[in-house]
Amino acid sequence: MHEAAVTSKGQVTIPAAIRRALGLREHDRLTFTPMPDGTVVLRAKTRSLRELRGLLPAPPGEPRPVEQLGLGQG
Repeated sequence: MHEAAVTSKGQVTIPAAIRRALGLREHDRLTFTPMPDGTVVLRAKTRSLRELRGLLPAPPGEPRPVEQLGLGQG
């Protein structure tokens, strides 16, 4: 188990072992999600949208412009 203290400015230093386990680097962002049972889920936002490109296979067929997709028309 790892612990950290909150400073008078509300800052916390994340223990090095936790930073390594989450793959955190300088300037990475974290999200905190309070759960109904009182626990808090911490997630590291270490990927940008650009890194996700190509993660899913391309859909079948030819690419079409957004205007031809019929989105937002009613």
